[in-house]
Amino acid sequence: MVGYRKLGRESSQRQALLRNQVTNLLYHGKIKTTEAKAKEIRKMAESIVAMAVKEKDNYTEVKIMSRVPRKDAKGNRVKEEVNGKKVTVYDEVEKTIKKDQPSRLHARRKMLRVLYPVTEAPKAGTKQKRANTKKVNMVDKLFDEIAPKYADRNGGYTRIIKIGPRKGDGAEEVIIELV
Repeated sequence: MVGYRKLGRESSQRQALLRNQVTNLLYHGKIKTTEAKAKEIRKMAESIVAMAVKEKDNYTEVKIMSRVPRKDAKGNRVKEEVNGKKVTVYDEVEKTIKKDQPSRLHARRKMLRVLYPVTEAPKAGTKQKRANTKKVNMVDKLFDEIAPKYADRNGGYTRIIKIGPRKGDGAEEVIIELV
């Protein structure tokens, strides 16, 4: 007996489908899909959120010195002439960064095996669409936003709500959402 649903796909296609669905569930908070897919998505999503909850505070804050280019009022880099060449002027700035403990780093890498990279597009009607896109770090979102919500909860991070059969093939449709 198999421990998972095959969903009528080859293994690579099934893994890609489930990774995409889990990424969208964690990014948007809820998605609409079939009941069989939702039950498989739930397994993956629950384990990822549980990992994030367990490792959310497992880091140390470290202060480092960083070189940052100096900017003028318009936001352009300030350049000065040295030996006949224009060179960017840098300032030394102290920054505080989060340094992961080994177990949190391992959890981060396990999450990255499942989650796809997410690119957030600007709102419709905005000029310079490509310039205004930004990458969303889903692992940081899990550790910083999702995990603190579920810190006092022992499992059961998702909910499946049945919404009836789909028109066309009659497959049972559901909404799976983060509780």
